[in-house]
Amino acid sequence: MPAISMTPEEVSAYIAQAGRDAWIVPDVPANTPRRPIAKVGVIGAGTMGGGISMNFASVGIPVVILEQKQEALDRGLAVVRGNYQRSADNGRFPQEEVGERMDRLSGTLDMTAFADCDLIIEAVFEDMDLKKKIFTDLDRIAKPGAILATNTSALDIDEIASVTARPQDVIGLHFFSPANVMKLLEIVRADHTADDVIMTCMDLARTINKIATLVGVCPGFVGNRILFARQAQAQKLVSQGAMPWDVDAALNQFGFRMGPYQMSDLAGLDIGWKKGAKTANPIRDALCELDRRGQKTGAGYYDYDENRRPIPSDVTARIIAEVTGVAAGSAPAPSEIIAACIHPMINEGLKILEEKKAQRASDIDIVWLNGYGWA
Repeated sequence: MPAISMTPEEVSAYIAQAGRDAWIVPDVPANTPRRPIAKVGVIGAGTMGGGISMNFASVGIPVVILEQKQEALDRGLAVVRGNYQRSADNGRFPQEEVGERMDRLSGTLDMTAFADCDLIIEAVFEDMDLKKKIFTDLDRIAKPGAILATNTSALDIDEIASVTARPQDVIGLHFFSPANVMKLLEIVRADHTADDVIMTCMDLARTINKIATLVGVCPGFVGNRILFARQAQAQKLVSQGAMPWDVDAALNQFGFRMGPYQMSDLAGLDIGWKKGAKTANPIRDALCELDRRGQKTGAGYYDYDENRRPIPSDVTARIIAEVTGVAAGSAPAPSEIIAACIHPMINEGLKILEEKKAQRASDIDIVWLNGYGWA
């Protein structure tokens, strides 16, 4: 991060230069040929799949969206239409564009509809076996030269690519939720990803108005790997008597618009979770079992009113007490919460640089500025 002695003007200049540098891939020639992307396939019509699809339809690229059941497909397309309609109603584009953009989206229940797609993006549940099955099928169906991308936020893309006969065509395109709003796109280079696939995806990020950083394969890549370090500390604080809103308030004070629990509620608590699952976060598991899965269900760590205003929840406090056996009211001071959460993030960033999973230190800043709201 920039030195604390920098003036606001110097910080602004640093961020601007970091944004320019992020597009540069030093070990790939700038004149590397690109692959044409005229049609995109997206697997999954849920929150992520629908949002990803909107990015392409909004700039004139037709998209085929695959779902397992017609009801899920219809529901997903209805959500996309609603998002577009709200944007038009707010004056972001003319009303007639709602129909034009929707006309670029088509739904299917049959993966063979991807046979003529130039890029296919998988955006399903974070389960390695499921993703490997999907990529096995894509390897059989997709045309030669099609780019096969996964939207995984943390899984090993080399393992996913291993089930194909074309690992050079496999790449990670990690969109951030909500994918139609968030600017950051982590482009994840696997061991065998071809140079032209990398450069095509970097150019495509510009086309769909994203800010891209090229990162390497490791658990969580750059953004989520650092986030995991912060989350581990946040969970530790809660296990010791802090409430989620205590942690969030301290990090809001530091300068984050959203703390870890506010962010979890926005993204959805059920990312990486399925009914009956027992994970390393039993508090989250218990909330999800009560269908408290974040803002989308009206409750998560927080309760939400009709304006989505977060309200500290007695239900969450009770679950925390049951899981931890610690009564609320023993939260550390905000300065202690900030130190406990921020210092491990910095340390994780240094490890990422040592392991060469980020191209440069400023790329880590770009990830956290644009994907997580670093102050």
